[in-house]
Amino acid sequence: MQTPPHPLDTNPQKEIEAFRNALENEKDFQLRRAMERLREGLFDPVAVRLLTAHEDRLKAETDRAFHALDAGEAPHLCVAGAYGQGKSHSLAYIQDRALREGFVTSAVNLDPRELPFHRFREIYRALMANIQFPGTNAPFNVQWKKWVQQETARSENQSRKPEDFLPEDMPPLYRAILAAMAQKNLTLSEKEKSRKKHAGFRPWEFSTLLNRALAGEAVPTPRLKNVFKYRQVSFHKDTALSKGRPEYFIQLTRSLARLFRSMGYRGWVLLFDEGESLVQAGIRLRSKNYRVLHHFLAPQSFESSPFLYPVFAFTEDFFHQVHQEDYTRVTVRGALEDPCFDFDYAREWEHLTVYRLSDLSPKEWEELCRKLIILHGRTYRWEPSELPMMREMTHRLQALRNQETRLKLKALVDCLDVGFQEQRLGQQGLEPA
Repeated sequence: MQTPPHPLDTNPQKEIEAFRNALENEKDFQLRRAMERLREGLFDPVAVRLLTAHEDRLKAETDRAFHALDAGEAPHLCVAGAYGQGKSHSLAYIQDRALREGFVTSAVNLDPRELPFHRFREIYRALMANIQFPGTNAPFNVQWKKWVQQETARSENQSRKPEDFLPEDMPPLYRAILAAMAQKNLTLSEKEKSRKKHAGFRPWEFSTLLNRALAGEAVPTPRLKNVFKYRQVSFHKDTALSKGRPEYFIQLTRSLARLFRSMGYRGWVLLFDEGESLVQAGIRLRSKNYRVLHHFLAPQSFESSPFLYPVFAFTEDFFHQVHQEDYTRVTVRGALEDPCFDFDYAREWEHLTVYRLSDLSPKEWEELCRKLIILHGRTYRWEPSELPMMREMTHRLQALRNQETRLKLKALVDCLDVGFQEQRLGQQGLEPA
């Protein structure tokens, strides 16, 4: 499915007035931080929210996905566009909206050298390292323990243990890890601590080991079993402590989305930038990448993934490669033929939800410049001369017409910085250097 473009706003003056009103709801330090990040060529949530073009179309798309998640469905989104068209900006907008709408988010830049997609344990580690919760900077382990304490304090839940609040489809090892996190250490007397059988009682390292294990790091099995023993997690004996298959960590990711829903959040939004890197490899690695990606783009073919919303940013190179693959290709090993691909992914992915970006028109860039002039003036308390600034900013854009959106915004902020300094020097009777 492809989202149709919405018509452009026919009343730019009304849009500018709405923009001025929106600025009044932002705090001064947030506006300064937004300008500083734009100046560095980075995206800031406030700037993304205020300056996103085609916002109505993108908002409508995310609203549809959010409502589908609430209904227990498993939506996805592919943001498609050329380099510099604003894919990263769009993902930043979706992440900001998701956090404000009560979703947990994780954003990852895919890189076949540092984060190979087919090795999903590495992806899982990156997702956990970049996890954000609405309205707080507290990490997941703190959020989880606080929530369990609140739930077990309820009269109807006082007989329940932490593992009773975990999804049944969560891999047993991680059920044990989360249960141990919410449990207190077994109390031992000084005499008991001195006994040989309690040599593994090292409470000062228990929390660190659990946090590392939850993050996907490799933790020595004996040390982790000691934590389970002294945190009184009885079901750990039958859990395997080493899993490397991608499907294992995909299942873990799905179960965490269910857990976040139980904890009062609406779900988990996963944002993957530079998705075209998945096809920038040999056929065997492409096949492995497609196999993992299929779990997210066509979850109905596997186990349903409610409360999980994966968003991928691709260039058109990705779609071109998917459609030109030879899905009948096999490799011969002895007397056996081994298919290179599990499916004809071009056929399997015929009905992807694709949000295609289009270049901003000169009119849209003009409106964006006007907003940026207002934003800069409001942030630094000055009155830019709109016509001269618009001429200078238009000249800068023409010189950077083939550059990425963030670099164009960086150059426009630089242009406004120069104008601001010139005005201040003029008011002091000084000549610009």
